[in-house]
Amino acid sequence: MAAPGVPPPDIVRCAYMELVVTDLAASREFYVGLLGLHVTLEEPGAIYLRTLEEFIHHNLVLREGPVAGAAVAAFRVRTPADVDAAQAYYQGLGCRTERRRDGFVAGIGDAVRVEDPLGFPLEFFYEAAHVERLTRRYDLTGAGELVRLDHVNLVTPDVPRGQNYLEGLGFRVSEDIQDSDGTTYAVWMHRTQTVHDIALTGGAGPRMHHLAFATHEKHNILHICDKMGALRISDRIERGPGRHGVSNAFYLYVLDPDGHRVEIYTQDYYTGDPDNPVLTWDVHDNQRRDWWGNPVVPSWYTEASPVLDLDANPRPLSKPAGASEQAVTVGADGFSYTRSPGGEGTELGFKLGDQL
Repeated sequence: MAAPGVPPPDIVRCAYMELVVTDLAASREFYVGLLGLHVTLEEPGAIYLRTLEEFIHHNLVLREGPVAGAAVAAFRVRTPADVDAAQAYYQGLGCRTERRRDGFVAGIGDAVRVEDPLGFPLEFFYEAAHVERLTRRYDLTGAGELVRLDHVNLVTPDVPRGQNYLEGLGFRVSEDIQDSDGTTYAVWMHRTQTVHDIALTGGAGPRMHHLAFATHEKHNILHICDKMGALRISDRIERGPGRHGVSNAFYLYVLDPDGHRVEIYTQDYYTGDPDNPVLTWDVHDNQRRDWWGNPVVPSWYTEASPVLDLDANPRPLSKPAGASEQAVTVGADGFSYTRSPGGEGTELGFKLGDQL
C-alpha cells in the first residue's frame, strides 16, 4: 500500500510517544519516580520526559485528559523536506492530515500529523530543540536507567495489510510469526539497525499494545523489578522478566496507572545489512513469545490502549475477520510444543543447526 506516484518520507526512527493519562501526578510518579525518566519540561497539564541518551527535547509526552489513550507515535524524518513528503504521501493515500509549522508540542517544530490507513495517529517531524545528553551525568543516573525509546507495538485486525503499508514506507521485516499455510500473525519491522521500530500484532484495533524503552543490560531491568517489589507495587508487573524468542531480547512488561503497557527491553541484535535474513517463527512454538517456555498471561493478548484520532476521540475498533480472526485465536492459544512433534527441536532449531 503506497500513494501512487508519491515518494514516501525518509523515516529515521520512532522518536517520541504522546500518551493521554487521567492523573498526571500518578503518572509522573510512575515514569519519573519508578522508571527514572528525566524531566525536560513541565507545564500545566503536561510533562515532557526523555531517556539517558536522548539529545532531542523528549521521548515521551504525558498529557492529562478525561480518557486515557495513545495520542500519537511520532517519527523523526531525515530532512525538513521529508515533512512535506509525509504530508503529500498521506494525502495521496486519502488520509486525514493536519500540519502545524510551529509544532503540536513543545520542543518540536514543523510537523504533520496523520490518521494512517490502519487508523493510527502518527506524526512526522524534523525540527527539534536540543537538550543535554545525560550519558556523562552520573550524578543524575540510576541503576535501572532507560537509555532510549526503542519501539512501539500496535494491534491491528489485518497484519498482512499493515505489513504491506509499512513496507511502502521503507520498513523492513526482521521477524514474523506464521503458520504452515503462510498466515501471518505478527510482524516486527525496522528502519534503524535494531530488530524493530514498530511491530504489528493481530487483534481488534487500532490499539497500542505497548511502547518500549531500552536499557543497556539485564541488571537494569532486574533493578526495576527489585524496586517495584520494595515499593509493594509488584502487581503492576504483568509479564517477566524473561527472554523473548522473537527478537532474542530480555524483557519486562509493566502497567502504568492507566493501564498503558510499557516494555523494558534489552539485548536484541543488529539488522542493518541490506540482506539481513527474515526469521520466521511457527505460531505453535511456545518459545516464540518466551524463550524459556513460560506461558503468557491472558491480559497480554486481550488488553491494549485505545488510540485517539486527531480530535482526541477514541477510535472505534474493528475486529479481525476470516483468516485474520483465526490467526488471532491461534496466535493467543496456539502454544503446543517446544520440540516439534516428530523431531528433536523446533523448526527454528533445525534451521540454526543446519548453519552450524
